[in-house]
Amino acid sequence: MNILFLGDIVGVAGCEAVKRHLPNIKKKFRIDFVIVNGENAANEGVGITKEITNNLFDYGVDVITTGNHVWDQKETVKHIEQEERLLRPINLPLVSPGKGFGIYNSKNGLKIGVLNLMGNIFMKKCDDVFEAAQKFLIKNTLKKDYDVLIVDFHGEITSEKMAMGHFFDGKATLVVGTHTHVPTSDIMILKEGTAYQSDAGMCGDYNSVIGMNKENSLKKFLKKNSIKHFPATGEATLCGLIIECDKKTGLANSIKQLIHGGVLQNSN
Repeated sequence: MNILFLGDIVGVAGCEAVKRHLPNIKKKFRIDFVIVNGENAANEGVGITKEITNNLFDYGVDVITTGNHVWDQKETVKHIEQEERLLRPINLPLVSPGKGFGIYNSKNGLKIGVLNLMGNIFMKKCDDVFEAAQKFLIKNTLKKDYDVLIVDFHGEITSEKMAMGHFFDGKATLVVGTHTHVPTSDIMILKEGTAYQSDAGMCGDYNSVIGMNKENSLKKFLKKNSIKHFPATGEATLCGLIIECDKKTGLANSIKQLIHGGVLQNSN
């Protein structure tokens, strides 16, 4: 079984790249299930809307995860209660709408668990992520409650992400970082069989500053006249991972980086 995970979709450029390339990628790599992080997918580059959520499902996405920008579009507060395929970090306060974990059926009949976590360091205030992960694993077990478990760790620093990878080793199919928008070169299968990468990168225009217009970003750093951040609009690169799963164990047989289109050196 092959699962595709795509990093943070940024703005119109990222959405258009998913629309244009995802069907062919699914066909070429025989993808059975697709997860994307959509917290930057709105036109402004922050948050996600009902329309964009539905568009991504139409393009072939199965589940959407998010992060610290999940509430930046006000309509999401209501929509996330109605759409079970749209997740928010599980360690947001209990009063938060929506949910941070779901089990979904793949087209080949397997149960796919998707867990959305958010880091504590240099991020918006949320409950302790390791306590939340520990509580989750007490209640949920690979090959008992689901056939596969994909963990999106939305965080700022690599040490926190790596620690979570080892915490889930042997208990999840994949632990992958999102949020920093830059694909890391530490793709590996950990000792007990869990695939790992510190950050999947983004689906956005890399002729930018992490997906945002570079001229405006430079003005901000130089303390010159600038306006609110807005996304770059050039051709986007899709960045993510393809994981081949062992149906018997739920662990990873292989992990392959996907970099497709745009200005980055393509991997396929």
